[in-house]
Amino acid sequence: MRKLRIMEHVSLDGVIEIGAPGGGGDLPFGDWTAPYRSPEGAALVLGIYGENFDMLLGRRTYDLWSGFWPTAPGPMAERLNAATKHVATHRPESLQWGPFEGIGPDIASAVRDIKAKGDRDLVVSGSSTLTSTLLEHGLVDEMILLVNPVLLGKGKRLFAEGTPPRAFVPAGTQALPTGIVVNTYTFAGPLRA
Repeated sequence: MRKLRIMEHVSLDGVIEIGAPGGGGDLPFGDWTAPYRSPEGAALVLGIYGENFDMLLGRRTYDLWSGFWPTAPGPMAERLNAATKHVATHRPESLQWGPFEGIGPDIASAVRDIKAKGDRDLVVSGSSTLTSTLLEHGLVDEMILLVNPVLLGKGKRLFAEGTPPRAFVPAGTQALPTGIVVNTYTFAGPLRA
């Protein structure tokens, strides 16, 4: 069975980066992760994604990324372009950045089916609305948060209001010279009082 990993660049106050590298989308402070990027960080992110993986994306993230990654250079672009993108969308006929598969309105059922088939892990980035749904249905195996040393005050939050309480077990922490702290957690189940 495939593992599903959520990987997010996040500010100290929980705002996620939702655009493509170099800007894009409606980020209130532009490409706010740029000052904290480094070759060491890029290598770490490439290692986290792994050699072979598939993506699980919300439609908005898919649309933003499809405007950047198909023509971007480098090993990350090569891996993202090769990955099958499983996209939560009501308009699968309009998908163009492939290989891709549209998943229908029953996201939980579709993701269970995707996890049961194949051997490539699924990586979710951006897609915060999708993240809440995945957590609600217990479909997340691991969460990797790249915490940037910045407070943004406003922007899209990683966890939407109403995301169900869940427990995670810390699995590792690594600090990068630029101030990013990479925290890895494994899913432990519903939060118990």
